[in-house]
Amino acid sequence: MPNLRISEAAVLMGVSDDTVRRWIENGRLASFVGENGRKAIEGTELAAFVQRMSETAELGTTVAASARNRMRGIVTRVLKDGVMAQVEMQTGPFRMVSLMSREAADELGLEVGSIAVASVKSTHVVVEIPEA
Repeated sequence: MPNLRISEAAVLMGVSDDTVRRWIENGRLASFVGENGRKAIEGTELAAFVQRMSETAELGTTVAASARNRMRGIVTRVLKDGVMAQVEMQTGPFRMVSLMSREAADELGLEVGSIAVASVKSTHVVVEIPEA
């Protein structure tokens, strides 16, 4: 399972590093001290946290948008059967869902807490693994 630095978690959620630190200090988000002596967040913990946030977030009124075709995020759910896989990601405030072959999901090593990039083209969502 990946462990994320505070700055990585902030980018994935579309907030500042300070916001993530406040959530940790307030007990909203669990962290631990890594081998390097810095705070880190488990990928599964961040995935659960962003799911809880998306369930309670108010959408508001859109006055402008600048959506891009590639969005980095965290995998929050993976459902697999014999042939297909459904992969859900949280990319900032957006929930992305991709349907792909089980073989593709297995080859990418997708699991809850994985960091991935959703590339959107029309009605298709392609999931990629970013360079570390």
